[in-house]
Amino acid sequence: MLDFQHYMLERLRRDNARLHDERNNLIATSRGNLASQCRVHKAVLAMLRASSFEHLLQIVTTDLAVLIDVDIITLGVESAASQPSRLPLNGIHLLRSGTVDKLLGPKRDGLLCTDIHGDPALFGEAAGLVRSQALLRLSFGRSAPVGLMCIGTRAPGTFQPRLGTELLTFLARTIEISIAQWLGRGR
Repeated sequence: MLDFQHYMLERLRRDNARLHDERNNLIATSRGNLASQCRVHKAVLAMLRASSFEHLLQIVTTDLAVLIDVDIITLGVESAASQPSRLPLNGIHLLRSGTVDKLLGPKRDGLLCTDIHGDPALFGEAAGLVRSQALLRLSFGRSAPVGLMCIGTRAPGTFQPRLGTELLTFLARTIEISIAQWLGRGR
């Protein structure tokens, strides 16, 4: 009987330690999610304060990376031009028509990739730094070309396919609405 109690006590100790670790992991995940949510809120507020279309694009392609704690954010816009290139504004690239569907698939709005090598067509000169990426479809209106928000980090495990994309999707929708509104104003 005494031996049986010893094993039961050891099992209870192991279960207690496992539950303690799970609780700590849950708390850490919750804190990380809250921090991410706060960063996205700050980013959206920064975009809403844009005083011009050019200012909005500068916020998206420069300030947002700092605000959401990533290394680079670029925007790609599909074009029927034969030679897609970088636009005069740093961080905005022309993409071949059909690129967004080719990368994401026709029915998907986002793609998270880990342990990759950044594509210069998406990230320009910073492509060599990118080891993890989030790609999000942007739609600026029925007659406007399709766009792509490209978020890159140096850390290979940042964007893993099993992660939720709700906050990034919200940020992408905010960008597309903001850009569409400025385009509708005639800038």
